[in-house]
Amino acid sequence: MIAGKLRFRNPIRSVGGKLFILIVSSILFCVLLLGLFSYDKSSVVIKSKVADASAQTAEQTAGKLNLLFAGYERQSLQLVTDSDFMEMMRTLSLATTDAEELNSTVGRLTEKLGRVMRADSTLASVSLIPVNAEDPLMTTSGSLVQSGMVQASITDAIKQGNGRVAWIPTLVNGIDGKGEQPTFAFGRLLNQGKPYMLLFEITVDSLENQLKNVKFGERSAVYVVAPDGTIVYNPNAEQMGAKYEYRIPEGSETVPIQGEQMLSSVGTIEINEWKLIGNVPLSELVKDAGQIRQLTLLLSGIAILIAAGIGLIVMRTIGAPIVQLRKLMNEGEKGDLTVRSTIRNNDEIGQLGDSFNRMMEGMSRLVCQANQFAADVLATASSLSEASRKTAGAASEIATATEEIAHGASNLAEESERGNELTSRIGEQIRNFIATNDQMGQAAKEVDEASCKGSDGMVTLNLSTAETEEMIRSMEVNVGELRECTSSITGILDVLENISRRTNILALNAGIEAVRAEGGGKGFMVIAEEIRSLADQSRKSIESVGSIVATIQGEIEETVSVLQRAYPVFRKQIESIRETNEIFLDVRQNMNGFLESLAAATQSVHHLEEAQISLSASMSNVSAVAQQASATSEEVATLCQETLAISEGLVQLSNRLQSVSTQLHESMSQFKVS
Repeated sequence: MIAGKLRFRNPIRSVGGKLFILIVSSILFCVLLLGLFSYDKSSVVIKSKVADASAQTAEQTAGKLNLLFAGYERQSLQLVTDSDFMEMMRTLSLATTDAEELNSTVGRLTEKLGRVMRADSTLASVSLIPVNAEDPLMTTSGSLVQSGMVQASITDAIKQGNGRVAWIPTLVNGIDGKGEQPTFAFGRLLNQGKPYMLLFEITVDSLENQLKNVKFGERSAVYVVAPDGTIVYNPNAEQMGAKYEYRIPEGSETVPIQGEQMLSSVGTIEINEWKLIGNVPLSELVKDAGQIRQLTLLLSGIAILIAAGIGLIVMRTIGAPIVQLRKLMNEGEKGDLTVRSTIRNNDEIGQLGDSFNRMMEGMSRLVCQANQFAADVLATASSLSEASRKTAGAASEIATATEEIAHGASNLAEESERGNELTSRIGEQIRNFIATNDQMGQAAKEVDEASCKGSDGMVTLNLSTAETEEMIRSMEVNVGELRECTSSITGILDVLENISRRTNILALNAGIEAVRAEGGGKGFMVIAEEIRSLADQSRKSIESVGSIVATIQGEIEETVSVLQRAYPVFRKQIESIRETNEIFLDVRQNMNGFLESLAAATQSVHHLEEAQISLSASMSNVSAVAQQASATSEEVATLCQETLAISEGLVQLSNRLQSVSTQLHESMSQFKVS
């Protein structure tokens, strides 16, 4: 059983297996820990460096846009401060200006605005929008001239600026809502004469030219967002003019966008507080760091192979010798002391094998000596045990015989005394038995006489029962004939009932004929009535007789049924009477034999009484002799008991010595020493 368990033992529980797992796990853990730590550290460094670079890029790009927007503001300021422009604006505000001069001034202002727009290709339009609707509108935008309308949100923002520049976020269809491309604008309120709003409309191409070379990373996205959340610019034209739905951080932070972590870097355009936002996926930033992870996995595989090789070497150099020693120890445990280790290494395991061999040799010598001692002790114990057993057997036989003699003598004396008493009791019982025997003889004679009388009575009863059986049989025949007669009466009644029915019909026909005859048939009517009355009386009598006959027939049937049930019972009674008669005859015969046996027993009892008297005298002599033999036997038995006790103690000691010797020999015989 132990060998079976060791044969199927889990390899992980072995020393070699544990060392193999420990080495592989340690090396793999170190490689993975170093690789993952390097990957995480490089990811953090890359994220930090990229965040700093992105923040600088955002700030620098925001600065470039700030310069761009400042240039636009300078253009508007140069226009406003131009002397010709100022003169023309005053001319518009003069009340003395006639219509022709007003139209000329409007034309010159429009031409002035056109030159400004043509000087910068990024300008979509330049307009002077009157605060008062009755004043003329001047613009380079044809659609605006045709509609004469500007979105109210734009004019409200410029008015709230109160002379300061107000920037308008991107408008998908321009300032008039009819353009074909998105634009953004800025304007200011002019108070040079009549109130006008100077509005510059700028195409998003100006922003695209500045931002097309700005890259925050692969799959990055660049946004310009107004303070109210409106997207001023994005490479995707569909998003311009919409709301920016994500959180705008300060500097560079990680922000979840559409289920993906993004590094969001923000720069502020100081001139209008617009935000330049650059979003780049974190997965793209650490994509190069993924090579470290792949390298880590590769090194982990190589480390596993190296660790497996080292583990196998350890298992062969350490685990295998230990397994060999374990098997040798198991064989030694089973009693085979001839096993020896074949390990010849110069290390501690080789020394352990040499120590095992020396231990097994010492145990072999010890077992040989113990076997020799056990054999000597066993031989001595066997001789002593045999001698003790013979002595104890002889003493036991003597003691047993003496005890039996003493016990027999005592019993003989007691039985002789008891025999005297019993003989006296037997004599008394014999006399009582003789008296009882006489009474039994008298009673047996009386029983014989009673059985004779009972037998004669049973013969008479048997004859009477036979006559009764014949009467019942005749009654059953008569009842059968009576049932046939009632059946005949029932047939006659059926005929009479049929005659009564036909008579009634005849009377009915006669009545009908009398009615037909009218007055001549009155006498015939009376006769018909009498015939009908007689027919009814006949029918009622027939029904009454039929009912009586049915009742008689039912009683006859019941009588027949009773006779049929009673006849078997009566037959059983006849059989019982016959059996009782035979029993009385047997009793009579047995009583005759009993009387003869009783006479013979009485004669034997008389002979037994004479023998009892002689036995009583002999028992008195035996009792005296038995008392003397009992006293002598008790003295001999006491001496034999003492001898027997000593012999039994000697036998017990011999048996114990023999048992110990046998156990020692069995234990030593398990070891194989040669």
